Order: sequence, then C-alpha cells, then structure tokens
Amino acid sequence: MDELPIGGLFAALFVLIILSAFFSGSETALMTLNRYRLKHLADEGNKAAILAQRLLQRPERLIGLILLGNNFVNILASSLATVLAIRLGGEGAIPVAAGLLTLVILIFSEVAPKTLAALHPEKLAFPAAWVYTPLLKIAYPMVWLVNLFANSLLRLLKVYPDAANADAVSREELRTIVNEAGALIPQKHRKMLLGILDLEKATVEDIMIPRHEIDGIDLDEDWDELLEDLRQMPYTQALVYRGSIDHVEGFIHARQVMQALMMGELTREAIEGLVQEPYYIPEGTPLNTQLLNFQKAKRRVGLVVDEYGDVLGLVTMSDLLEEIVGEFTSDPTDSISDVQPQKDGSYLVNGSASVRELVKTFGWSLPTNGPKTFNGLIIEQLEQIPEPGTSLLISGYPVEVLQTQGNAVRTARILPEHRRSEN
Repeated sequence: MDELPIGGLFAALFVLIILSAFFSGSETALMTLNRYRLKHLADEGNKAAILAQRLLQRPERLIGLILLGNNFVNILASSLATVLAIRLGGEGAIPVAAGLLTLVILIFSEVAPKTLAALHPEKLAFPAAWVYTPLLKIAYPMVWLVNLFANSLLRLLKVYPDAANADAVSREELRTIVNEAGALIPQKHRKMLLGILDLEKATVEDIMIPRHEIDGIDLDEDWDELLEDLRQMPYTQALVYRGSIDHVEGFIHARQVMQALMMGELTREAIEGLVQEPYYIPEGTPLNTQLLNFQKAKRRVGLVVDEYGDVLGLVTMSDLLEEIVGEFTSDPTDSISDVQPQKDGSYLVNGSASVRELVKTFGWSLPTNGPKTFNGLIIEQLEQIPEPGTSLLISGYPVEVLQTQGNAVRTARILPEHRRSEN
C-alpha cells in the first residue's frame, strides 16, 4: 500500500463507494419490484424481467450474494480509508477518516440509492439482473455456504424459508390492489371487479324478489284471463302456479308461448306442456355459488325456498349479474324505484326497499347483517309495529314513519344529510 499513489487510493475508494451504492440500491430495487407486473413483463418476453424473476424465485441466494458483495466492498473501503488516514495524518487521523467514511457511505451508498431504487425499482433492478445472474454462478459456492448457516439458524427459530409463499394474495389484499389501481383500471371496471369479490358476502335473499312481489301465471284462472295474462307477460320467463304460489308448477318461456299463439295452437294443455320444472335455491346460498349453479343447471331463474320448502322469493340471472356490472340505468336515483328524493334532502323510502341496495346505491351506513328490508330494519329497531308519525334513529339517521299498512311499514322518510352534517 505504501507504494501506491494517494491519487490511486482515492480513485479505488471512490469506485468502492460506487459499488456499495450499486449493491444497496439494487437490493432495494429487486425486493420492491411489483411481482405481478414483473410476471407480466416476463410473460411478454422481456429478458431482463425473466432474469429478475429467476433471481427472485430464490431470494435467499440473491440476498446472500448482494450482502457478500456489499460487505466486501464496505470492508475494503474502510481499509483503504485507514491507509489514507495514516499516510495523510498519522494514526490520529484514523477516527476522523472512519467518521467521514461512515457519513459518505450512509448518504451516497445507502440512503440516496435506496430511495432512488424504491421510487424507480425497474430502472435499477433490470440492469442489476444482468450483473447478478453471472455473478451468482461465479460466487455460488460461497453463497451456498452462507445460506447453509443462515437457514440452519432460522430453522432453530422455527422459521422455514422454503415454506414461505410471498406471492399468495388474500381476498382483502386483492381488493386493495384493485382500489389502488387508479387510472390503470377504469372506475367502471374497478366496480365490476369489486362486485365479483363481494359476491360471496351476499346471499340470494339479498337480491331476490320477495314472495309477495312475484308476478306469475295462474293456471286455474278462466281461459280468457289466462290468455290475457300470457299476452301481457313482461318477462322472458314467468312463474306458473295453480291457485297460489304455494302450488308452483314451474316456469314458462314467453317466446314459446308467442310461437304457439301465432300458430293458433295455444290451448290450456299446450301451456301445461310448455311448463319447465321449477328450479329451487336453498336460502343462504352465496351469490358466487349460485352463479356457478345457474351455469351448471343452464337455468336463468329460480325460486328461493326455506328449510320447510316454502317459497321466499325469486332470483334471476339478471339480478345476479347486476351485482357485478351494476344497475342497467344511468341515473342512480332510478336504480331503486322504492326511493323518492325530496327537495329538502330527505328521501321517501318504501318499506319493501332492500337495505343492501340502499347502502350500495346511496352509500348510506345502514346495517346489512340483519333484516333485508327497510321495513324490517324499522321494526327490529322499535321491536313493535309503529304508528304513522313515529320517529327513530337508525345508525344515526333520523327516520320518520309516514304510512303503515297492516303489520308493515309502507313508507318512511330518512334524512341522511343530517348524519353527514354531524360528522
């Protein structure tokens, strides 16, 4: 060392600091790479992405290689700084040199390159992958030895590196990824993806048409009335029953009825021959399961029944798809016909309105883990059938009962703006 010029020592020290910055920055860049974007680029044939992906398949080897290189250059830099201190100022200058080198390495070889790598990981990680791939082959014996001791120590602590699965993403993590996609995914598409994720949280009771609102064809009606009902049938498929909905015969397709009517072959016997067997759905079936069941059974409509076989409501494929793509209307106030906005900021809500639809459409913070209808929510809160004029608070929202009919609330007024102003 005494024969080397001081300028050469400074040049070597400068190179070592640059190498230390490279090792530190590339480590951060490789470890903060978006694994899903990396896989996408690798699948498209990006060679740098392919190399980076291979390196990250065994992260313990990559980390071992980087730390070997980083520690080697840092220790060598410390030795050169000591030699320079002795030659320039004697042994008394060694502490000064150690302090200055620590500050230089901290700023130029740690903080700055790692910050840059965290902000732009691909710009440093991909070039580094070209360097580390052959370097790993050269230094593999030393890396293997280091990993052997490190992994043995981890196993003593009941940590098994081979069992780690960093690529697994939970449903909630996937939801966060979709929400934070920003402009990368249009808002409409984000809502659709979130709708798919939310299917398992809802059951068929949340979207079904309640029993008392089901329209159908009564085969016991007079022929003229039956024929008129068939002509005015507004649905592609209609429920067919005898006398009441408790005696379901099945479903009939409007197109088949119209064909028979145009050909003059429509008789009561012909109608009965066109009826398909009913398709029943157990209550509590999650929507994601029912979507698959509709597909397997090749059906588009089904009846929701309870444990006793009584009909609770009707679910169609279109109702289920609306949970994913949203309502087929452009005006959010039209998406629920049971809600009428008022000029004072309040809303008139029919008692039969779905609580889940109110939350989904208007963003109201109503409880969705209890009654399915707004009427049920009011009755549960009061624990009795209310009289018109009764006022109450539901989740902080002032609610006034306006009309009742029989044993149910027909219309109520809710003022969601009141809670927003308080918050």
